[in-house]
Amino acid sequence: MTDVAQLQLVDAWCQCERHFHHLQHAMAALAPSLPIPPSALPDLDDEAVQDWDQFVLRFTKLQDAMGARLFPAVLAYLQEPYEDRPMLDKLHRLEKLGYLGSVEEWHVLRAIRNRFAHDYPQDDALKAAYLNEAVEAVPMLQALLARIEPLVAALPSA
Repeated sequence: MTDVAQLQLVDAWCQCERHFHHLQHAMAALAPSLPIPPSALPDLDDEAVQDWDQFVLRFTKLQDAMGARLFPAVLAYLQEPYEDRPMLDKLHRLEKLGYLGSVEEWHVLRAIRNRFAHDYPQDDALKAAYLNEAVEAVPMLQALLARIEPLVAALPSA
């Protein structure tokens, strides 16, 4: 019989991997123009706008999927009784278990994600700063996934 917690972990992992793949693809397309200066924003062509939109979408979706699905799935698979606990408790437990570098790092990633979801700056300098900050944070997302990857790789075959 296949363990439901294992299936949920694999499903959440695959979703995060998919978002990260598309995030990397967008980053590769944007690489020649990074970091983006505020003066470049008004002159972006449609393709560049689509690349930035893809980047923002996948950054946001990856961060959301990790927090809402992957982290709880890791705890459930490890039989940690945290499903009804606040997110902060889950983060501290993941940090203690070594699956999260630090709770503060997660809060930084969440703040970056929230800027995309809630802030609509008109100022190009602020827009560029938000975009460049997110680009610089991608290695943090990658490092978080790398901490969880050995757990997923060690799962017994279904």
